[in-house]
Amino acid sequence: SMEHNSSEEIAYTGRELMQKMVEKVGSYSDLWNKKDVIYTYTYITPDGSTDISTEKYLFEGELSSGLYHRHERTFPDLEGPIEQGYDGREFWLKHDGVIVDNEQILNGVTFNRSTNFYWFAMMQKLLDPGVNHEYLGETRMNQKDYHVIKITFNQVGNKPTDIYQLYLNKETFMVDQFLFTIVDKGMVDTPMLMELEYEKIDGMLIPTNRRYKKSNWSAVVTTAPWIEVKWSDIQFNN
Repeated sequence: SMEHNSSEEIAYTGRELMQKMVEKVGSYSDLWNKKDVIYTYTYITPDGSTDISTEKYLFEGELSSGLYHRHERTFPDLEGPIEQGYDGREFWLKHDGVIVDNEQILNGVTFNRSTNFYWFAMMQKLLDPGVNHEYLGETRMNQKDYHVIKITFNQVGNKPTDIYQLYLNKETFMVDQFLFTIVDKGMVDTPMLMELEYEKIDGMLIPTNRRYKKSNWSAVVTTAPWIEVKWSDIQFNN
């Protein structure tokens, strides 16, 4: 159950808590100063289907590419290596070095590129303009005390936007877990619960070990199997 702050405690706004969190893990200008990142992205679904890609991002312009060495989950019907990217103007996919022009595939590429970049820079991007922070109170979970913050995004056009609910560890000011919707995939009412573990890399705290599964707005952990996501071999300033 959520409890509101007692009067002895300092009352924070949601945005102040986000600023404290970003001070702790590293800011967007810290990322920007590193210019780019290359890392290995491993995604394993409960049935064992696996994606392994080499991800490359330029922080200026949010440009990205992903070279998939395994893609059993992403475009499993395409045999051999695929590379997808965003060059600042358009999303593209190459299969065996040849550009594929297929609307359904390009919709998938648009989702993957945007999502993968967002996950990597999410903590920093929570201070972007157009992001709204609502403080919901406190809760205790897994023997830890959390500030709970609801995140919504200003709508552009008539496209509905996702809702996030962050659990900010009161001791460390880091997001140990969060709930999120995937409106693009029709998941509006049932959020996913994402749990995070961080590594210190080049002065930043990066949530490199991640796992998620369906939950509810109370972040109840069910017996459903986890989807595992791992970022490894992270190299900045290439």
